[in-house]
Amino acid sequence: MGRADGSYRRQIHALTRVELLILDDWGMSILSTDQARDLLEILEERYDRRSTMVVSQVPVDQWHAIMPDPTVADAALDRLVHNAYRITLTGESMRKTRARLTDEAQKSL
Repeated sequence: MGRADGSYRRQIHALTRVELLILDDWGMSILSTDQARDLLEILEERYDRRSTMVVSQVPVDQWHAIMPDPTVADAALDRLVHNAYRITLTGESMRKTRARLTDEAQKSL
């Protein structure tokens, strides 16, 4: 939409300036070529300047498949992974745990 209404550059600039950019549910769908290039541009501008957090259920070794162009994927992922702290969580999801606890609490009433 930003390209259509002329606000694209302003929107990209805004995303490059926030202190912490959170990419939540990363990899839920494959990016288009334009989306992958936009992401690369944002990550390039943020690299070594601002923090970016990626939350994903997709294993890191499968992230290349999310972007159609391998060269763009390499460049973007290099900027994400370089100097990154990786935290891998295991176990049941909190939603399932909370649902189970709620069910148990309701049964005890």
